[in-house]
Amino acid sequence: MSTGEKFIQMVIAIAVFFAVVAVILLLTQRLRSRRGELVQSAAFVLPALALIGVGLLYPAVTTIYQSFLDRSGDAAVGFDNYKTIFTDSDQLIVLRNTAAWVILVPILSTVIGLVYAVLVDRSRFEKVAKALIFLPMAISLVGASIIWRFVYDYHDKSQTQIGIANAVIKGLGFDTYKFILNDPWNTIFLIIVMIWVQAGFAMVILSASIKAIPDDIVEAARLDGVGGFRMFRYITVPSIRPSLIVVLTTISITTLKAFDIVRTMTGGNFDTSVLAYQFYREYFVSANQGLATAIATLIFVLVMPIVIYNVRQMRKLEAR
Repeated sequence: MSTGEKFIQMVIAIAVFFAVVAVILLLTQRLRSRRGELVQSAAFVLPALALIGVGLLYPAVTTIYQSFLDRSGDAAVGFDNYKTIFTDSDQLIVLRNTAAWVILVPILSTVIGLVYAVLVDRSRFEKVAKALIFLPMAISLVGASIIWRFVYDYHDKSQTQIGIANAVIKGLGFDTYKFILNDPWNTIFLIIVMIWVQAGFAMVILSASIKAIPDDIVEAARLDGVGGFRMFRYITVPSIRPSLIVVLTTISITTLKAFDIVRTMTGGNFDTSVLAYQFYREYFVSANQGLATAIATLIFVLVMPIVIYNVRQMRKLEAR
């Protein structure tokens, strides 16, 4: 499809959208009663609900159904696909890697972002320091992965080192190291890339929360002799707890969907695959529809408690 045809399709889609809105307004503009307002609201809400049903609910239900079928999607196999996920040696490595990602990335990203936000808060170089750590957020995960592939690049010690990491190791007199080839540490080195990207996000959110702490609370704590680490522990952290929860849960969801870094840096080889990438590999490479949809369902099941918890915490915050 040419660029011109794509542009025409975009224009048509925009025109259809405005036409639908115009029709709804024309049909409901004369309804002035309370019942008319309800009809008007329903006229706008129902199309959105229909799109959610077609674009979200139907695919979700279909995916769950297909997870109980065989690799070709023809015969029912019960829970065999889920059994494979939790018993097959290769799939267990995927689960191990995913657990490492979900545990380390949110915690370390949040800790680094929080400590950084506290250290640079109200300093003379605050803006520059924040811009430096937030800069990776402006880079796509694919771009970040390519950058770190150069950082981890490996050559024999006798050769010139392109990668910064091995150049430093060689400069210190040690043998060079295959960062993204040696299991299980290669997973940790991939995780570092995600932490590098997400720490900036955590810093921005937490820094804004720290600045929102009322000055009278801080001054009262200082008059009581609270300072340093005690100020951080008893004043800063409790005051920004809702933001901490949002940051942790948001990064956790992002991490569960990690795909770009694994795909770009290792292609899932060398025992580095995670659930999101394994879904892609099973569905599009191995053509194992049943196992792929079972993995997708598992990701959905893992994400839902985090989303529900996050929504409840936000409602509690709004109720205060």
